[in-house]
Amino acid sequence: MLPQSRATFRSIGFPSNRHRWWLTTLFLLALAPCIVQAQLSDAKVEALVEALRLAAPPASADASLYSDWRIKPDNIARWSRRCFGQEVTPEQFAADPTLARPILVCVMGPVLRDQFAQSQQNEMVAVQRAAAWWMTGDPAQYRTGATGDYTLRVLEAYLRFF
Repeated sequence: MLPQSRATFRSIGFPSNRHRWWLTTLFLLALAPCIVQAQLSDAKVEALVEALRLAAPPASADASLYSDWRIKPDNIARWSRRCFGQEVTPEQFAADPTLARPILVCVMGPVLRDQFAQSQQNEMVAVQRAAAWWMTGDPAQYRTGATGDYTLRVLEAYLRFF
């Protein structure tokens, strides 16, 4: 069938290598999201997680937020189940940064990589959008009011690592 297919392409004016070019192009386009995501290393995700910690606002006594990252207890339970298959208590999370950090890397890795794609591979904007997602759940708020100020603090802390 292959020789006949080549003959068909030649009969309509396509050289045989054009078919190969189209297949290669389609293959590379299918891989493009993977290639884009690979551009943001795990080290960059870890830097974002640390920047979120450094930029966290001071905790108030009634905030009911845990750890240096200032996280709501229901998020801790949900994220630990999703990332590790078992629930971590807010107290465990707050007491052990070596337990907390991998959970946050697990959560923020896909967020940062998605925002990198959404920002047309602009890493600075992706960091700010991920920080806005972290603070509000809406990455589009990265330039708005207090959220915008916060995302700039996160970006500044992030850039110290590179």
